[in-house]
Amino acid sequence: MCVPGWRAGGKSIRLLPVRAKDITICGLAAVRARFQTDAASIKRLYFDYPTGRKIGVMCKVLAAAKKIYRCVEPADLEKIAGTMHHGGIVAVVTASDLREPDAAVIGAWAAKRTPVLVLDRIGNAHNLGALARTAAFFGITELVISADPQSARPNDAAFRVAEGGLEKITVWQTPDLVKFIRELRAAQYVAIAAATRGGRPETALKRGNPVALVLGNEEHGLAPEVAAACTQAVTIPGSGAVESLNVSVAGAVLMWELIGRRSR
Repeated sequence: MCVPGWRAGGKSIRLLPVRAKDITICGLAAVRARFQTDAASIKRLYFDYPTGRKIGVMCKVLAAAKKIYRCVEPADLEKIAGTMHHGGIVAVVTASDLREPDAAVIGAWAAKRTPVLVLDRIGNAHNLGALARTAAFFGITELVISADPQSARPNDAAFRVAEGGLEKITVWQTPDLVKFIRELRAAQYVAIAAATRGGRPETALKRGNPVALVLGNEEHGLAPEVAAACTQAVTIPGSGAVESLNVSVAGAVLMWELIGRRSR
């Protein structure tokens, strides 16, 4: 069991700064997911006393790899995490570089009829994390984001909200969403644009065609050229009391209707 005041080799450990290319993953579910998928990527691990009693295996693996792990005071944990919402544990990992899906990757997806979630300038990292969590819940393993500067990246906040979901999917990045969507369509994908208005409430999908769901920016929606590149648009019908849903909620509804329900 890990206890407060633990020291590696009998020496005191100072709290090392989180570097620019490092991110912090907070919360036991998210840290456990990272440990299960890529334990070697964890550079340092900090936790409070109650959480330390639950992570003996992690501590043993990090000790064997001569990695830093330490039980710290709540104030120090908040400082490392950069937030009070750390869930009792913080793993410091190196941020992964995002690759661009090429024709071979798209072809492999199409052959397996793999559903794809595409995000056009989703700017809020919390929304990115929520969408990743929903995608993982429904078994969607491929998420493609725009390389536009407005786009949120898988950062500390996204990992915290995703609750381990980002460990179950692969995040890709493309500099040209229009070109990417056209390549998906050439591979027989049905690219469905989520629209606040003007789309059909129901979408007829040919049996066997893989689906790409395309969601737009929280404030501006899809860029016109991105929407035009899609096969069709779909709108979620509502009461009219409010104009639209939060993008992460709309994404959850559409992922179930267009992808989750089809897989059952």
